[in-house]
Formats: sequence, C-alpha cells, structure tokens
Amino acid sequence: MAAAAAARSSRSSLALIPLLLPLVVLSAAAAVSYETKSMDPGLVVMTLPEPVSGPESLAFDGRGGGPYSGVSDGRVLRWDGGLRGWTEFAYNSKHKSVEMCAPEKKLVVPESVCGRPLGLQFHRQSGDLYVADAYLGLLRVPARGGLAEVVAAEAGGEPFNFLNGLDVDQKTGDVYFTDSSTTYRRSDYLLVVASGDETGRLLRYDPRARRVEVLRSGLSYPNGVAVGGGGGDHVVVAHTALCELRRYWVRGPRAGKSETFAELPGYPDNVRADGRGGYWVALSNGVAMGGGGGGTAAPTVAVRVSPEGNVTEALDGFSFVSVSEVAERGGALWVGSVDTPYAGELTRRRVK
Repeated sequence: MAAAAAARSSRSSLALIPLLLPLVVLSAAAAVSYETKSMDPGLVVMTLPEPVSGPESLAFDGRGGGPYSGVSDGRVLRWDGGLRGWTEFAYNSKHKSVEMCAPEKKLVVPESVCGRPLGLQFHRQSGDLYVADAYLGLLRVPARGGLAEVVAAEAGGEPFNFLNGLDVDQKTGDVYFTDSSTTYRRSDYLLVVASGDETGRLLRYDPRARRVEVLRSGLSYPNGVAVGGGGGDHVVVAHTALCELRRYWVRGPRAGKSETFAELPGYPDNVRADGRGGYWVALSNGVAMGGGGGGTAAPTVAVRVSPEGNVTEALDGFSFVSVSEVAERGGALWVGSVDTPYAGELTRRRVK
C-alpha cells in the first residue's frame, strides 16, 4: 500500500510540471540584464559511488576538508580527493544498508524509511555538522563523524514535515533552517508549488538551550537559507514558488520584519553567501537566458545576487540541467544537484 501510494503521488506530482512552467517564464521576463557564463568547459566531476545519487547540498569543515554532502540513501559522504573519492562520514539510525536504501534495481523504497539529508553546514568552532533531514528532523553529527543525533523533531507543538535548507551563524552557533511545508512532504514537493501552499516555516535552533524557535510561519515554500552579514542580524531565504529571495531580520531593532530582497529567473533552491556580501542561488528549474535560439540555449542553473539584491552574473550549462546548490570557496565554485550521481568543481578562472 505504501509503495502504491508513493507511486500515485509521484505520478500526480509529475503531471503538474506543465502547470509550473508559466511561472518560470514570467519570472524570467522580469529579470534584468546580466552576464551569463558557461560552466561546462572546465567542470571537474566528482562521481558518487553507485548506486547513490543526489548530492543536494555541500559543506566544508573548519580545516577546509570536503565537500561533505547528503545523498539518496540517507548518509552523508565526504570527498577525500581523486584517489579515494567519496567516503562515508555519517549515517542516521534508520540507515540499514546501501542495498536497501539505494537499491540498484530501483525498487520502491520510500525516502522516509532511510531519511533524506538536504541542507547541511558545519559550526566551525565546535566541529559539529548540522543536517536538515527532510523526514527525520534536525540532525547533529560530531566532528569525528558516525551516528547522527536527532536534536529536534518539532517546533511549537508541530512536528517537522519537510525540512530543507540550513545554515549556521558562525558567531553564535545558532542554526537557521526551513520546514518547507507542514502539509506536503518532500516526495510531493511539486504540489507545494502548484497548490499555492503557505504553511512553511523559518526556524532557529539554539544549541546551548537545545531549543527550537519558530521565527516565521505561514510562508510560501521556504527553501534555502543563508545567514547574512551585519553581525547575523538577518537571514536570506529562497522562496521557491515565488521565484524570489526574502530577507528576514532576526536580531536587533528590525527583528520580526522582512522584505523582498531579489526577484529571480527561475525556481530557487539553496542559497549560499559568496564571501563578498552577495549570494549564489541555485535554480532547480532554470530557463535559457543566454544566446542561441530554437530551444538550443543552455539553461541558466545559478545566479549571483549582489548585496543590493540585483542579479549580476549567471551560470548556464548542460552538465547540470537542475542545480540545487552553488558554493564558492577557495577560488572555486562547488556545484550540487539532487538529480545527478555527481557533484562538480569549477575554478573561477575556467568559467567562460
């Protein structure tokens, strides 16, 4: 019954794709002019061990190791370079085996059985890795790796339903994360968009008090989140269905207020600070914004947003038709995708 229900849910979600396309077109039409570059020429692919896939989010530890990423069988893997490749760093209490959680024969195993880690980030001072698992809740992995501890599974009396984006304030250790919908689970994410669902939440976990606070509720598909500058007084949240970034003030005299920060040419997924006051935003279903025509132009898969909220740069390419995260570190762009069996690394000077 569970397998049949999952299959019906997937079919109904896929049938909604044509309904969602006009939203992307409208958002793209509103976009301002900016430079588009291709990521394809110099992309280095980091292939995951079969049969797992979907490195949705990427994080680096305090020593610069990584990236680390959550994958389709519920584990977190670490990239140890070209010779060793990906190795296991963490697992959750529901993970039994790769054979069960990522079967080669593509048997129907609901993600809720094994968990699905999405957004993740290190607190560099403690070495702890925090993970937003779409089904299991907010997880913490100690610096040595191993078993992930569930530190929170509900907030305000409401169980988590679809945890998604996550970031850590490195000064305070507070963890900001999103619950994309209290109605639909990740397996029905397209319904969150198509139905106009506004039951999402922005949350904050205080590791000292081990307490979760609901900062905002009634949100339209909150997805990725990034701690902003200015002493951590605000966070930037990607709202997928609205094709926009919003800024939420979480400390200081403006706490509790919010405003639209940027309009985007596609559905945003994760958002990461670029180290210069701006942000990289992954587009999970981009549009062709570059040259060419007749449907031959590569899709735009990520954009850089300036500190003022303007789109100033775009990346396109066929290597990733759908991108879930772009992180800039050490002169390189690191690319994750929930849909591919690999992540990518691109040195900035190789972007054409």
